[in-house]
Amino acid sequence: MRKIANNLSENAKRVLEKRYLKKDREGKVIETAGEMFQRVAANIASAEKLYATPAGREKIAEKFYSLMANLEFLPNSPTLMNAGRELQQLSACFVLSIDDSMESIFEAIKNTAMIHKSGGGTGFSFSRLRPKSSPVRSTGGVASGPVSFLKVFDAATQAVIQGGCRRGANMGILRVDHPDILEFISCKESDKEISNFNISVTVTEDFMQRVGNNQEYDLIDPHTKKVTGRLNAKEVFEKIVQMAWKNGEPGIIFIDRMNKYNPTPALGEYESTNPCGEQVLLPYESCNLGSVNLSKMVDGGKVDWDKLAETVKIAVRFLDNVIDMNKYPLPKIEEMTKGNRKIGLGVMGFADMLIRLGIPYNSEEAISLAHKVMGFILEKAQAASCMLAKERGAFPNFKTSVYNVEGGPGLLRNATLTTIAPTGTLSIIANCSSGIEPIFAVSYLRKVLDEKGLPEVHPIFEEIARERGFYSVELIKLISQGSSIQDIPEIPEDVRKIFVTAHDISPEWHIRMQAAFQEFTHNAVSKTLNFSHDATVEDVEKVYKLAYELGCKGVTIYRDRSREEQVLNLARQEAPKGAEVSISPRPRPPVVTGTTTKITTGCGNLYITINEDEQGRPFEVFMQMGKAGGCAASQLEAIGRLVSLALRADIDLKSIIDQLRGIRCPSPSWSKEGRIFSCADAIARVIELRLGKKSKSNQSNQIEESVDKPSEQKIDNLGGQVKVISIVGVCPDCGSALRHEEGCVVCSACGYTRC
Repeated sequence: MRKIANNLSENAKRVLEKRYLKKDREGKVIETAGEMFQRVAANIASAEKLYATPAGREKIAEKFYSLMANLEFLPNSPTLMNAGRELQQLSACFVLSIDDSMESIFEAIKNTAMIHKSGGGTGFSFSRLRPKSSPVRSTGGVASGPVSFLKVFDAATQAVIQGGCRRGANMGILRVDHPDILEFISCKESDKEISNFNISVTVTEDFMQRVGNNQEYDLIDPHTKKVTGRLNAKEVFEKIVQMAWKNGEPGIIFIDRMNKYNPTPALGEYESTNPCGEQVLLPYESCNLGSVNLSKMVDGGKVDWDKLAETVKIAVRFLDNVIDMNKYPLPKIEEMTKGNRKIGLGVMGFADMLIRLGIPYNSEEAISLAHKVMGFILEKAQAASCMLAKERGAFPNFKTSVYNVEGGPGLLRNATLTTIAPTGTLSIIANCSSGIEPIFAVSYLRKVLDEKGLPEVHPIFEEIARERGFYSVELIKLISQGSSIQDIPEIPEDVRKIFVTAHDISPEWHIRMQAAFQEFTHNAVSKTLNFSHDATVEDVEKVYKLAYELGCKGVTIYRDRSREEQVLNLARQEAPKGAEVSISPRPRPPVVTGTTTKITTGCGNLYITINEDEQGRPFEVFMQMGKAGGCAASQLEAIGRLVSLALRADIDLKSIIDQLRGIRCPSPSWSKEGRIFSCADAIARVIELRLGKKSKSNQSNQIEESVDKPSEQKIDNLGGQVKVISIVGVCPDCGSALRHEEGCVVCSACGYTRC
């Protein structure tokens, strides 16, 4: 194989070194990007030995390598990470079954742990579990209900490191006609609850019709199949919308629409999806995904249809081979996966394609191109699957599938072919826009550890700006500091139109784009509908209904700053309406007493003194780190003063601990209390240790919890507008801001993703 072209960005190289390339026992990278692509190509091409392939393995391996090395197509992350290595687990998506018994529930938990350990994500429907307070004859007790077991699964996930590098991601689903649906809808109202799950409600066609007619519908006990009550459909729908407006969850899955396109109904009905909602699967199925980089399919200002057709053809063969090369975590998953041979070919770089073609994302021309491009991809994917079926045979369950009818598409190698999946990390490697999302920024400041932020600019914008003579360092700096290009007259109007960012685009255009791609996607489309902070509940409801009307299979929204939490929990009596409330810190008494605790951090030994007043109430905190001076000493003094002020103002201890705990720096360490992420984290632990008996905090064992905790407000330097946003959380790897994209939480700096 020829050597890889030098076309990787610096950020792509950092992401590959961090997450994908082989490392020795000391953690030193021992593989180049080119060698990774060679490893993957050779391993996946070795499946050809199972079939009488005329072209030969080496020629096919070269084609696989060329697609990846030229960043024209990339498989999902587990394939890049694990192909040709000991783990050899190549799938990202799994769905497991949960029946109404303790044996089934805890068997599913065990299976989940095995999948997360191998690097996969899992989806579950909890709809078969009997409702809360139902009698359990075998024990004489009562059932605790789906939400209680959802929390058990969440706790189990917390304890398992996914693929040796991160916790697993989950999707939890409940049918809208389950008696516990109202509890489920609000189960993630607190950001600290069930943090390892995305949740969605599966709604039926009947339910949606009753929403429109303002009618009641039946609640069905899944155990007895009896009607246990009735709810007003419109009110339940409004509660779903209200919670989604508040914090982005639950999402909605139109389950009847999913099952309408189920290619193998004889094997069962769809119940759940993968963690991001785009891959619907039968229980115990898995699916391997891959994405075509559409930004590479443009030549001379036109779509290169011939190149796209050839890319799709090779990519379908690649993904079919993955099924044979995969090492499955459970025998039952291997059986189901090989029986249906589902693949999910999707796209990334669509926004970049539009920019190269001079088409604004929020335009009828863009919607039309989405139809044309995805329709073309599906057509060519079906042709490739038919060709593979003639060469290798149809998928084993073909005879019982919906395809086995007169006038059908003919033999198919794969039961499903297309999926629009999240490509957060893959798009960083490919240096293109994510999935079918609009670009998130034209220019932004990227920080690497302690270095000052350096402006990074969208490569096509820079190319156009230089060609047309309006490029300048000052302009890029202005944009990277938060100025919207829509407000900069020096930038030509036609350029401003095509470089619209996610927050420049109304939710209606987002959902219309999702619907356009969904029309030609066998599975579903991963996309986040971005709302501004001042969007109303009615705005969200309108888009949810529009998603249903336009034929989407599901919908996920995120309203800017919607997961912002109260910074301090002030235990105060409610003041009279209109009255001003002020908090005065207690004066310092002449004598205070306290203790000093030594704790090891990544920056050295930290000495933390906590003093109490005469009544034994915590009063002040002082910190000192060895011989530290300068900036470190001043920061510790500042933290100490602020914590002391909070203690003297009688702020709840749990709130103080929550704000400090889990803050990360580049140099974490280990102590007998567990992993210490930073000096601030160490302070929180000492406060909890020394004052914990007086605090109601119950998080002593939840070391990792604050990874997903929202931070305070920050100026958005990643968008094209000046505005205040609430960062969804802090990246556990690099400390940068996390954001919602493609139905998941991702870090644009290093490629970390929760999904």
